[in-house]
Amino acid sequence: MTFLLSPMIDSRCEGRKLRESDPQKPYVHEEERMRRYETIFILRPNAGEEEINRVIESTSKIILDEKGTIIELAKWGMKKLAYLIKKESLGYYVYCDYAGTPAAVSEIERKFRIDDLVLKYLTIKTANSITEEGIEEAMAAIAAKATALQESEETDDGESDDVENNDDEDAE
Repeated sequence: MTFLLSPMIDSRCEGRKLRESDPQKPYVHEEERMRRYETIFILRPNAGEEEINRVIESTSKIILDEKGTIIELAKWGMKKLAYLIKKESLGYYVYCDYAGTPAAVSEIERKFRIDDLVLKYLTIKTANSITEEGIEEAMAAIAAKATALQESEETDDGESDDVENNDDEDAE
């Protein structure tokens, strides 16, 4: 009895599938591929600054331990909720944009389910795969956006002072 081997299996890769585009490199498992995610989580309003920072640091540590990269981390602050969540009408919002593995997302969400400070969370996958160049481009775009926003605020402050001065001159 003879067995036919699949053309996708090669002894050099110990039975793992080979990439069709480059047969010399083994197939990268889905769990090992870096993806881009956004997570927004809402913390209890009575949480102190230390507790908020603790949750943010533990989330960042999980991402970095899984060899991920944090692209943007923003504290949106206290906001009124549209409906009561765990008998709370206010919540402290935190936004995190990062590149990581599905294992990192699973661990973050597991920690959120355990932690009583977290009222609600939502994670979405924004890109199926992201490269180091893509991460650097995203970080540069966010930095450019922040500087542009800061510059526009500075020019708005300068214009409002001029308008106030003109009003004073008109009154005289």
